[in-house]
Amino acid sequence: MKMKTDTIVKSEGMEALFDKLGMVDAERFISLILKDSFDYTKWQENLFNNNTIEDLGNKSYEYGRSQE
Repeated sequence: MKMKTDTIVKSEGMEALFDKLGMVDAERFISLILKDSFDYTKWQENLFNNNTIEDLGNKSYEYGRSQE
């Protein structure tokens, strides 16, 4: 399988965010990620392990509180 370019990965990632969250919440998500200082790799390691959106929201909230 040929590796995708960075441009394609960014484009497909934005598409996925917009499809899942809608434009406003996707932009909000990006803004939150950019302004928070946290280890994104550590945060996303177990992000989708059969979690509901509520589980993911709670985990992100708890992680953010632990970084204060």
